[in-house]
Amino acid sequence: MSSKEDILKKYKSNIREQFDMPDLSDIKAITYPDPLVQFIAMSESVGGHVIEVKGNRTVDSLIQELYPDAKEIASNLPEVTIATRNPDTVGRARDLNGTDVGVIRGKFGVAENGCIWIPQQMKEKAVCFISENLIILLPKSQIVNNMHEAYKRIEFDATYDGYGTFISGPSKTADIAQVLVMGAQAARSVTILLLQE
Repeated sequence: MSSKEDILKKYKSNIREQFDMPDLSDIKAITYPDPLVQFIAMSESVGGHVIEVKGNRTVDSLIQELYPDAKEIASNLPEVTIATRNPDTVGRARDLNGTDVGVIRGKFGVAENGCIWIPQQMKEKAVCFISENLIILLPKSQIVNNMHEAYKRIEFDATYDGYGTFISGPSKTADIAQVLVMGAQAARSVTILLLQE
């Protein structure tokens, strides 16, 4: 018997009272009069930057406008023709090190907390975390109210072993001396481009 099994056996032998799982079918999750407005507010409150793309502005022109000094741009999206690296064709994840801007696509956003569901749609998912700056393309119409609605919409692409993550704003920590550090574990900045469908 492994130590894990031994520990679990000890826990089970000391259970004094068991309770049935609660009925979750009637939970009244939070909803918003305008989920898009709430999503934008929450995204910006956690350090994200939201741009509603209007007119004939292209993703390429926005990238160049937002990050004029970027030399290494990583993306496998067809609308990003100025990409210098493709996470589908690099030999290994560390080949994406030094990426100034990573551009990925989100499936839907969550108004409750400003996070975006990012299923893995590239061979090397490191682009989501190793990029200094991250741009997420998100359809403006794909905003849900809360995480209850979000979990019902999660789908995985079997091509990429069923990986996905929620991303909300840039990476940050204040663990050391309570000083806020941006980009501690992932992107220093996150820009969400809300696209018309």
